[in-house]
Amino acid sequence: MSRRRDRRRMGRALQLAKSGQGLTGDNPSVGCLIFDAYDDLAGAARTGDGGRPHAEELAVQQAGDRARSGTAYVTLEPCRERSSGEPSCSERLLDAGIARVVIAIRDSHPQGAGGIQRLLASGLDVQVGLKREEAAALYRGFFERAMSGDT
Repeated sequence: MSRRRDRRRMGRALQLAKSGQGLTGDNPSVGCLIFDAYDDLAGAARTGDGGRPHAEELAVQQAGDRARSGTAYVTLEPCRERSSGEPSCSERLLDAGIARVVIAIRDSHPQGAGGIQRLLASGLDVQVGLKREEAAALYRGFFERAMSGDT
């Protein structure tokens, strides 16, 4: 996979995330694109209004079986667990059969952090940090609230 293509796709995911800024309650607005094994777009979503469903959940639903062996581009680390008790975003990506995950930035929220480790432990190709600075600016307020315990 070319670095230029990855950058362009992450840029598209960040645009999706930005389109939901201010609409997702306490949850961050995340963008997720899923490309199938043939490198065709299979799913594209952002966090739903009010904070649910999460972007990865929506993109995996759109992609269906086409997610298997594909690549996900996610603007924020897929969550390790969900406060609702539903399957986490990292679990959903694994269950969908995604082979590669490109993540802009790690999540500092206690429930989000650890998703990368889960993906790596399951043998996925995980790359972190693509367009990190842009994602850091997007999630600055969310990270500040997470560190103060206000989320």
